[in-house]
Amino acid sequence: MPFWTHKRQSAQSGELLDATDLLAAPEPSETGSDDSAFGGSEDVWADADHVGIDLRLGVDDEADADDILAEARELITGSERVLIGAGSGLSTAAGLTYSGERFTRNFGPWIDKYGISDLYSSSFYPYPTDEERWAYWAKHVDLSRYEPPAMPLYRQLLDGVHDKDYFVLTTNVDAQFAKAGFDPFQIFATQGDYGFMQCMRGCHQRVYPLDDLVPRMLERTVDCAIPSDLVPHCPVCGGQMMVHLRCDQYFVQDEAWYEAQRRYNRFIQRLQERPDVPTVLLELGVGWNTPSIIRFPFEAIAAMFDIPLIRINYDDARIDAADVSQGFEIQDDIAAVLSKLL
Repeated sequence: MPFWTHKRQSAQSGELLDATDLLAAPEPSETGSDDSAFGGSEDVWADADHVGIDLRLGVDDEADADDILAEARELITGSERVLIGAGSGLSTAAGLTYSGERFTRNFGPWIDKYGISDLYSSSFYPYPTDEERWAYWAKHVDLSRYEPPAMPLYRQLLDGVHDKDYFVLTTNVDAQFAKAGFDPFQIFATQGDYGFMQCMRGCHQRVYPLDDLVPRMLERTVDCAIPSDLVPHCPVCGGQMMVHLRCDQYFVQDEAWYEAQRRYNRFIQRLQERPDVPTVLLELGVGWNTPSIIRFPFEAIAAMFDIPLIRINYDDARIDAADVSQGFEIQDDIAAVLSKLL
């Protein structure tokens, strides 16, 4: 039995789409709430032309859940082109958690000294000195970027798409896609990379690797501080440096960033040039912190080109755009779902 009763007229002619129109520049203060997203306790639902399941609660009608997963799996298997959108929920599902035992085991001295409670909120803590700030960030970057190997979930995802024309749009900064073997020229990490630093005031558009500096900082950290001679300074203005993360208007977008954006644009343009190629949008772990980067654009692309959108998220999988004619809303642990889809 089909899940959808009508198709939206696709935008398949005319001027080529520039994906920049869909990828809005995120505001640092852009936030949202997941609390009211579902408005109900159904575990299998259908609204507009979307079908959804909340597998966290158990499903009363296992046949419906199996049908939804089977349809999504068939679309992925039969696709020749896949656009992956990945948020922090994917890395969390892979085991790279920002709180809990992993955090307390690694940040005991910082918890005792500053009262920090997780890796996210501690990123905004006003460390009194640069020596303390960089001691924290060296530990944070090492735990999130350098220490972890390619996580099995990312390798599994690559196994499912390696023989397809794929592209990855991600807000994650942990380099897991590259570690897992995804083609680095098919990845656009819009929010930066833990492996680099930049001028805190963005006085010039260049980033600098942290590969050699972080181990030296870790080795010489004492009482949550590094020696002053290890504190990096901007080679142009002499000011403070920071990890290359988008957190304000000074985020550096260097030539590599713009080249990745151009490759993403070209991928989106191919959707318009070759609408006959079976394509799937696979969105994983994207919430409401910066919805203008992946969540909203994916809904727009799905509606514009009549492409199936498979949204998997632990907390909020709703597809809000009514004109997405083929929408899958799967609310559960991403690792558990992907094991059934790939």
